[in-house]
Amino acid sequence: MADIAAQASVSEATVSRVLNGRTGVASATRQKVLAALDVLGYERPVRLRQRSAGLIGLVIPELTNPIFPAFAQVIEQALSGYGYTPVLGTHMPGGATEDELVDQLVERGVTGIIFLSGLHADVTADPARYDRLSGQGVPFVLVNGYNERISAPFVSPDDRAAARIAVRHLADLGHRRIGLAVGPSRFVPARRKAEGFAAALEETGVSGVIQHTLFTVEGGHAAGGALLDQGCTGIVCGSDLMALGAVRAARGRGLDVPGDLSVVGYDDSELIAFTDPPLTTVRQPVRAMAHAAVQSLLEEIGGNPVPRAEFVFQPELVVRGSTAQPRPA
Repeated sequence: MADIAAQASVSEATVSRVLNGRTGVASATRQKVLAALDVLGYERPVRLRQRSAGLIGLVIPELTNPIFPAFAQVIEQALSGYGYTPVLGTHMPGGATEDELVDQLVERGVTGIIFLSGLHADVTADPARYDRLSGQGVPFVLVNGYNERISAPFVSPDDRAAARIAVRHLADLGHRRIGLAVGPSRFVPARRKAEGFAAALEETGVSGVIQHTLFTVEGGHAAGGALLDQGCTGIVCGSDLMALGAVRAARGRGLDVPGDLSVVGYDDSELIAFTDPPLTTVRQPVRAMAHAAVQSLLEEIGGNPVPRAEFVFQPELVVRGSTAQPRPA
């Protein structure tokens, strides 16, 4: 009990009340004590083990991009706090499709589903699949990628603002030709970043070029090489992984980052601050967006319809070591 009290920064009496299931302990304090139990490796007493309020599906892309596990972790923590059991499904090329995952989740009687960067973000995909899900009485929330043809709550970062922030940063440093390496144009976030990029070029008076590629390190490498060939001294990327690919492309040509090329990422996923050089990036507000998605879904489950609209969250520029003034020509 002393160890648990020290870990949770509470008194032993408070630990005793929690372990014995007594009242008079604030919810937040109770959670701190339970977290201390978990961290220290103790099993929770049977009386403290919650019965699940239901299953919630979380459908996301592959887990190789660290931004997706980051979202999943926050969403799962939030759902668990409300007594729900999250069920994670990943769709990736060659694996289960989003439709297959949804069918499996519905068969298992999920109470609701959260979609992250799914087919709703692809303007070429048929939105009727979401109408069918609504017809089955399954509430759902869509994260990253607004689609006006789908009647549901959406949670998105401001992708246009993200691109504008990055371009202005490079323009303020003195870069006069800037490239954008971004994913396929059929995806809403990529389109919005391209729109914000074009608007920022006009606002700052600099020239620029857009290179559509894959949202991967390899995609960033290919786009980085193409943008270097077109005279860009600064590159804005659609993801941190793409930014690492652009850095690799520059170094493969014997160029220095940021001496010869400045690179800006997007997401601020975990460990990006520890790359070489530490990556300047536009931070996606993961925690705020994840909690908004959970709250919206819980309102829907509770019979309180949430507006069929898009809740937009503002990104933030994080300046590190991958951007600098361009060298004199």
